[in-house]
Amino acid sequence: MTRPPLPTPTLHTTRLQLRPFDGEDANALFALHSSAYVLRYWDAPPWSERVRAERFISACRQMAEEGTGARLAVDRVSDGAFIGWCSLNRWNPDYRSASLGYCFDDAAWGHGYATEAARALLRWAFDTLDLNRVQAETDTRNAASARVLEKLGFVREGTLREDCVVNGEVSDSWVYGLIRRDWRPPSEPLPAR
Repeated sequence: MTRPPLPTPTLHTTRLQLRPFDGEDANALFALHSSAYVLRYWDAPPWSERVRAERFISACRQMAEEGTGARLAVDRVSDGAFIGWCSLNRWNPDYRSASLGYCFDDAAWGHGYATEAARALLRWAFDTLDLNRVQAETDTRNAASARVLEKLGFVREGTLREDCVVNGEVSDSWVYGLIRRDWRPPSEPLPAR
């Protein structure tokens, strides 16, 4: 089955801009994904080659072209700095479902940016894609990511035991779900651009 393309949106919040990736993001993206500290709970090792960033950006374009999801770069409005990314992937229009993911630079942690960016993306997804369910997973040791999901209204639905190997260590993951009827959109309108 061929799906129509899913154009990656540009979204704005008070402090952030979420936008399609472009080739100029490769250096900042490589810096983010080469940090062992940032990726300490990921099921993939930090990048050691810049070409990985270029492949990631190509994969973002391919997701949009194939209509399977949207991955957006997140910039801080105050200084234009790239601080991370947020995505909806595994979009299934028949089941009206998708999966949420995000990754932010450690210097951006603790400021509410992940919550703000994910909230904007979820608003777009529920309004534009007419989703009924969004799922997310996080390593059980990643309390900060679990807090982000819970602030967004996600409910922990279960544990995937020994789901992956992180840095050579077997790890469990929590599965979270957000159902449309439980979604609480942000009170401030997002300006369209």
